[in-house]
Amino acid sequence: MGDRQPVRGERRVREFEAFVAGAAGRLLHAATLLTAEAPDANPRARRLLTLALAHTYARWDRLRGEDPYDCARQYLATRFAHTIWHRHGAFGHARTGPRGPLAELTPRERLVLVLRIYEGVAEEQTAALLGLPAERVQAICDRATATVLHPARPAAAGLAAMKTAPS
Repeated sequence: MGDRQPVRGERRVREFEAFVAGAAGRLLHAATLLTAEAPDANPRARRLLTLALAHTYARWDRLRGEDPYDCARQYLATRFAHTIWHRHGAFGHARTGPRGPLAELTPRERLVLVLRIYEGVAEEQTAALLGLPAERVQAICDRATATVLHPARPAAAGLAAMKTAPS
């Protein structure tokens, strides 16, 4: 009977390692989009990923049929939200250096856009996860999508374009 515990522990480790091998890349990409860091310079995203994976590993035996990816993604999103909304921490501050493709969005817009578009989380689930009405999630997602698809041109570039345009 004493031999069952180490076997169960080894199986748990193997299952978790298999999960990480399959999910870590996508979770890191989602975290990198959230933090608006460049993919090759993303220490905040790596920290978020590490925390999400540690949380998932701690809950591994209690998941009981829950999708571990959903667990990790939910923790990633709520940790990011907590940082930007409650403490206005490092994830919400302006950064210097390489920036990711969603850098022009606010942290809340990035969070909603990543959950809805990149991760494919339903509007109602996103609203419940973030504690927002579904209509608000839709409005944020629409605004963020418009910003990404039609970025504002810098004022100086717009003036230069007008000056060089034929009259």
